[in-house]
Amino acid sequence: MKLFVAGISHETNSFSPLPTSKRSFQELMIRPKTGQGLDRLNDAVGYCDFIRLGEESQMRVTKSLYCEAQPSAPMGQRDYEELRDEILDDLKADMPVDMVLLMLHGAHVAQGYDDCEGDIAERVRAIVGPKVPIGIELDLHANVTRKMLANATALMACKEYPHIDFAERAKDLFELCRRTAKGEVKPVMAKFDVPMLGNFPTTREPLRSFVDETAAMEGKDGILSVSLIHGFAWADFPEMGASVVVVADGDSAKAKALAETLGKRFFNMREKIASPLVSLEPALDQALAEPTGPVVMADRSDNAGGGAPGDSTYVLDAMLRRRIRNAALAMIWDPMSVQSCFDAGVGATLDLRIGGKTGKFSGLPLDVTATVTALAEKPRQFVFGAAAPLGHSAAIRVEGIDVVLNSIRQQTFSLECFTELGIDPKTKKILAVKSAQHFHAAFAPIAARILYVDAPGALSTDYQQYPFKRMRRPMAPLDPVTL
Repeated sequence: MKLFVAGISHETNSFSPLPTSKRSFQELMIRPKTGQGLDRLNDAVGYCDFIRLGEESQMRVTKSLYCEAQPSAPMGQRDYEELRDEILDDLKADMPVDMVLLMLHGAHVAQGYDDCEGDIAERVRAIVGPKVPIGIELDLHANVTRKMLANATALMACKEYPHIDFAERAKDLFELCRRTAKGEVKPVMAKFDVPMLGNFPTTREPLRSFVDETAAMEGKDGILSVSLIHGFAWADFPEMGASVVVVADGDSAKAKALAETLGKRFFNMREKIASPLVSLEPALDQALAEPTGPVVMADRSDNAGGGAPGDSTYVLDAMLRRRIRNAALAMIWDPMSVQSCFDAGVGATLDLRIGGKTGKFSGLPLDVTATVTALAEKPRQFVFGAAAPLGHSAAIRVEGIDVVLNSIRQQTFSLECFTELGIDPKTKKILAVKSAQHFHAAFAPIAARILYVDAPGALSTDYQQYPFKRMRRPMAPLDPVTL
């Protein structure tokens, strides 16, 4: 059997101030045909799993382009088309194939294309014909469209938030498509739209049990896959939003009925499963009152993983005003300040203007006197087990608070954001991390308490502040909705 593997992953925030181009994807772009990026092949979770599974199954595997970029604004049309067409040209050259597996996101938008995943799927389908299985692995924060459903054989999203199960879902999707290619199953899909916006960690009840319940349905009574898809709330187009996608073996009515049943349950528990948000000042009160540490304060509003700039100053400013000590914060994206720290050197004390550089949601820059405590040229953190470079980074101490400044924009996933800069997070009373939920896997084991902080920022859950123009309505919590 011949397997074709490719992928483009971008979570597009319609309101992000940060432009997206081909250059945005250079940090993780793999072109196996030219050898470019092969040293990072194992860092492409999902994509590399498809390759490994195909090779272990004695398939002939064609590895086409894979690339991903940090969430940001809609991509330029020409740049998107160039990346897309590279994959399509590789597929045409490799025909005929028996299976196609794509690692996409599900919330990728480019100028002229509301639905990049649907566009890719439609063009792949036109090349391979109606019978070849096309499997697409999606992020849990996908916006599933009619075009995706019409052209894929199976859509399968990760189940966990934080997304620690991409590799497991890749295995499930590979096996489903392999069985389809061999004629053992006949997948049919159904989607039920769930009109709600929100942030729903799967680490908390009652969602934890609901996810486990739906997972247990798979492989029984003709149900091949169930995906509870949370949607991406900051995408402004008509097909955005949460959904449930069910894949059944040849029974469309069964898939449709189960998707509707689960979708209504998902909607009705929305208030119970949302992150328990605390405003900034009360969160600091609670953190200081905790008898032990570290207390992890998640600044979800400045989460680069949702398209926020990663350079907001609200949390650090509040901590400095309250003269908090024995605290650390990771990370503020500020390449200019990092360069100043490198120029000054470890041990130097200098005046810095940090953060607040990219827009109104970032707050004002902070003018501080800082001591450089560490510098690192190639620090990294671990994202679902794969290494991710932080770029040139510096640790500074400002009035008893250790702050990590980095030069490759991303959210805080792992303890290495601190330890690579000589900071021991276990010894701190307060750890502020710029992340909505992906920090949880690494930080929960050391945390005395976790607080989800609703600070000002680009990803506030006050959805009323965003100028939505094309979102379908009604949509909870913006509107009254009854299912």
